[in-house]
Amino acid sequence: MPAARPGAATVASAVADASDRGARIAAVTIALAWHLAISLPGVLGAWPRLAAPVVVGAGWLVTAGVGVATGVRLLRGGPPPARRLAVVLLVVDAAVFAAAGEGVLFTSANWVWSGLAWFFLLVIWRRPVGWLLMLLGAHAVIALGAVLAHGATAPADLTRYAMYVYGTSSLPVAVFAGAAALAALARDRTRTAAAAGAVAAERVAAEQARLERQARLALVSGTAEEVLAALAAGDADPADPEVRRRCVLAAARLRRLIAEADDVPDPLLHELRAAADLAERNGLPIELIAVGTPPALPVEVRRRLADPLTAALAAARDWARMTVLAGPDEVVVSLVTPDHDGPDPIGLDPPRDTTCRRDDPPADGPQPVPSAARRRGGQVTADGPPEPGGSGPVEHVHERDGEIRWTQTRWRRT
Repeated sequence: MPAARPGAATVASAVADASDRGARIAAVTIALAWHLAISLPGVLGAWPRLAAPVVVGAGWLVTAGVGVATGVRLLRGGPPPARRLAVVLLVVDAAVFAAAGEGVLFTSANWVWSGLAWFFLLVIWRRPVGWLLMLLGAHAVIALGAVLAHGATAPADLTRYAMYVYGTSSLPVAVFAGAAALAALARDRTRTAAAAGAVAAERVAAEQARLERQARLALVSGTAEEVLAALAAGDADPADPEVRRRCVLAAARLRRLIAEADDVPDPLLHELRAAADLAERNGLPIELIAVGTPPALPVEVRRRLADPLTAALAAARDWARMTVLAGPDEVVVSLVTPDHDGPDPIGLDPPRDTTCRRDDPPADGPQPVPSAARRRGGQVTADGPPEPGGSGPVEHVHERDGEIRWTQTRWRRT
């Protein structure tokens, strides 16, 4: 299976972040609610019995400030400064254990027993779970030191200590590990789906390429089959200029159709150059002028632009000049060759009045609209409705006046 693309990795991270956001909201809510609803009443209720109530209260306020600042950072998507905040919380942990006093050691007034673990979870969110275990281990060591310092060494006190450590640590660890696992699972599933989508897209592209190759093979076969069959059956004379012209046209179309399969920046220019190269090899001097860069056009549109020019080029004599004028919304391809006796090239309808003369033969490049061409006796055709990807029809103009032949195709975005 191919690796997921960078875009897929970005999507996977976004999905994991969205999945993680719910867990972040839950963790922030639990920590602050516990701090307000359980720890604060315990501190206020036991205030006279605390050994150093100001220290305990200050520790509660510092922890509340850390929780609010961390919660804001987490909900906005940014990680908090874990190391510095973890050190602050451990200092608060040790100060409150020392300031609470022996009388409230195992009560809710010593709020760091149960409440501080949730703030550990917040400040190291998105870090490895080992970080949380280290902080909880440090918390357990601080608590054990306070228990021993206050002389609570009886088996019952040590049992209570063990129960407090286990009970106040297991739930935050479960929430932290579960949130990390869900985010990783969402990320992995998204990457798998993206990879599967990439495989499906490549399969569709391969099938499309296969269909295009088959269609191109059918066109290539149809281009040469008729003239080759006539030659094989003896129905065509190789010395006949018309037969030779048909052979040249078939060869030019074969060359252009083969060029369609090439991966090049400008497919239309590449296909026109292929036809021009073949004509030049057959001894026809040809000048190819390209102005501008054609936009990306579907194969069918490129064929409609190039086929009439290929047919006219096969019938050209003495010299030829091909011009390509391209812009983002219009492409004009024209061919000028000397006129000579004989019919129009195969594939081009003859003009309605072949004796029509013009004092100003058309220059290379964009020409008058079809109505003007009809007044001069030219033949104008529009190759059907717009292609689905072409966004515009292809117009075809062919004229001759006894001095030159002029063929033009034009695509315009609609």
